[in-house]
Amino acid sequence: MTGLDDAGRGPAAGLDPDGRGGPHAFVADVDHPELADADRHHLSRVLRLRAGDPLTVADGDGRWRPCRFGPDVEPVGPVVVVTPPEPALTVAFAPTKGDRPEWAVQKLTELGVDHVVLLACDRSVVRWEAERADRHLARLTAVAREAAMQCRRSHLPTLRGPVPVGELLGASGAVRADRDGAAPSLGAPTILVGPEGGWSDAERAAGGPAVALGSHVLRSETAAVTAGAFLAALRLGLVAGAPDAGPI
Repeated sequence: MTGLDDAGRGPAAGLDPDGRGGPHAFVADVDHPELADADRHHLSRVLRLRAGDPLTVADGDGRWRPCRFGPDVEPVGPVVVVTPPEPALTVAFAPTKGDRPEWAVQKLTELGVDHVVLLACDRSVVRWEAERADRHLARLTAVAREAAMQCRRSHLPTLRGPVPVGELLGASGAVRADRDGAAPSLGAPTILVGPEGGWSDAERAAGGPAVALGSHVLRSETAAVTAGAFLAALRLGLVAGAPDAGPI
């Protein structure tokens, strides 16, 4: 069984990219796979899987194996361990109104971003605090899991937040997205995307370089996905970095 790793590279490192091994689901233990009730319902009622049909299962931490669907999930192949791609990619963005954060998390997961962080910015219109933050983060975690099943990842992305901007800008390899910035590079694999009102003077003064994502003003969620796409394409070698794109 051949496939790609979580960065889209191969061969035989990850999951069969065209799904010939059947649908993909997450389980707690690939040595003794048991499907959650919701996943079993989706596989049997929505995808119409029948006993004996192939599927793959993964633990979200890089281990997966081929199985057969049925009352008990039956392993039919060895456990494959997928090495996570390097460098790890992080996109942090300020949540917006409605379901746009869910869309952004879904697309960032599909692109292969490893860590998604929700930012607490000075000009954030939407502020997630206490129980509200926990509720939204739980929903976004579920969205990421569903997207990872669809795109056949073996590693689940991590989600956390809200996190103050200054906490991330002080980390190595973290940069702000801004129109007057340099080209994105793997020397800075963490990109922070501000709210729709833009960065405050204090956040700009907090220091750190900036990277540009284009010449137009983008919605926060569009900028987040654009940042993820740039980083993923650079890591895959699909595009070349700038000639001087070393550590920023």
